[in-house]
Amino acid sequence: MTAIPYGRGDNDVGVGVDVSGRAGAFGRVAGAYAAYRPSYPAELFAGVEELAGRELRGARVADVGAGTGLATALLHARGARVVGVEPAAAMAAEFRRGLPGVPVVLGSGDQLPLADGAFDFVTYAQAWHWTDPRRSVPEALRVLRPGGALAVWWNGTDRSVPWAAEQDARLRRLFGAPAAPPDPRSRFHTLPGGLDFRHRQVGWRRTVPLDTHLACLATQSGFVVLGETATAPFLAGERRRLKELFPDGTVEEPYVVSLAVAVR
Repeated sequence: MTAIPYGRGDNDVGVGVDVSGRAGAFGRVAGAYAAYRPSYPAELFAGVEELAGRELRGARVADVGAGTGLATALLHARGARVVGVEPAAAMAAEFRRGLPGVPVVLGSGDQLPLADGAFDFVTYAQAWHWTDPRRSVPEALRVLRPGGALAVWWNGTDRSVPWAAEQDARLRRLFGAPAAPPDPRSRFHTLPGGLDFRHRQVGWRRTVPLDTHLACLATQSGFVVLGETATAPFLAGERRRLKELFPDGTVEEPYVVSLAVAVR
């Protein structure tokens, strides 16, 4: 059985559910993923540039596990020459609808369909946890130019906000995850390739209707894999609690983006 990465930003780990069909599972919620998932703050990309020591403008970027193109669109808007890499055909189709001028190819981080030494950045937004680092690290190094950078980030719940911390705890119980999230830097302690990662965290918030907040939850890894029947009672309980906390029906979601960047 493979662990479920879960959480509002899929930044944490649950256990006990087989996700061997994860690409197909996410394909079933591609439209909802594009509509409801949170984006990323501008400060994140400024951090990528600072830690990498070069601008994104004009850089060739491979955005791996691009999904529907949430991060790809922001990289493109920052002036990068970006190509998306996505394993799920339905997600890639949604990507093409939203970003018709940006190329996307079918493939995974464990076997990139990209040329050697062709890219200045390889980026993973919410997607690194789906790779096997024994394969994805060598693949990133293969396609990066000398001096190129591997940049990996996740949106996570800001647990300093009480209601968000309480919801995160309920999610952890639902998925059998550890009570506290791991240090994001621990993901990079034992990676192959001798990469020296530098880290940064960026806090930000978005304000959305309650229905959008719940729909966003329903697109996450654990919910997608377990299915609607198994998770509907949890979402109903969240609706009742959040209606009491946010009687106007508007939820301010607090996030912390965890970023790690290593230069080849």
